[in-house]
Amino acid sequence: MRKILIANRGEIACRVIKTCRKMGIPSVAVYSDADKNALHVQMADEAVHIGASPSSESYLNQKAILQAAKTTGAEGIHPGYGFLSENAGFAYACQEAGIKLIGPSGYSMEVMGNKLSAKDAVKHFNIPMVPGTPAALTGVDEAVEVAQRIGFPILIKAAAGGGGKGMRIVNEPKEIAEQVQLAINEATSAFGDGSVFIEKFITSPRHIEIQILADAHGNVVYLFERECSVQRRHQKVVEEAPSSILTPEIRKAMGEAAVNVARSCHYEGAGTVEFWWMKS
Repeated sequence: MRKILIANRGEIACRVIKTCRKMGIPSVAVYSDADKNALHVQMADEAVHIGASPSSESYLNQKAILQAAKTTGAEGIHPGYGFLSENAGFAYACQEAGIKLIGPSGYSMEVMGNKLSAKDAVKHFNIPMVPGTPAALTGVDEAVEVAQRIGFPILIKAAAGGGGKGMRIVNEPKEIAEQVQLAINEATSAFGDGSVFIEKFITSPRHIEIQILADAHGNVVYLFERECSVQRRHQKVVEEAPSSILTPEIRKAMGEAAVNVARSCHYEGAGTVEFWWMKS
């Protein structure tokens, strides 16, 4: 690429600009009214104003960002993290505009952005899955039947969820109706999608994350693991690498499974596959 626009601000934008400089690639910063004197604006080779201070009028303004890329001749857009980095619509818009989004495709985001479609995609690759429902719940009666089949405790999860939102632990049948409704309400409020499903709640598991890298030609590699088991309210507090409890055999099996997850959705770029693991 001969020029890259960074659709972000602050620390992440500065890091991308530094990398572009090392690679000899000119960079373009975008900025809101509030960031006109920000460091990333000063560091970049070019800078384009894209709107008012609220992120909804600037860093989430897809039309303005794409126009800035076209005006400056940027061939690629690096979204950083947050903002538009996981927005499938923006990925498709970049594709339609003939601009390379440095990250996964809109299709990959759509598939992996919803836990149910992700589970459906990987089922053909023999990826070990936590027992639960393959589709969104249709009602409380179904929830009770599934819970009795897989055994308590269960976890009600938002299909479009993340960050611990829309998750409810249920320990006995009489709690199900209330907790399903609470999960639906929270998921609707947080993600605009009230679809929820059930998984067996794994007590005191290890949370292992495998980093993967994939190119546009179907090549995928895994870069080993991070141990993320120290959490509060389903949010990671400490990450440790490598994990002190994985055997070489388990590490290899997890890595190969992570590669297959990436292949199941034609993933491209850097990504993370999360595993819950219990020593048998």
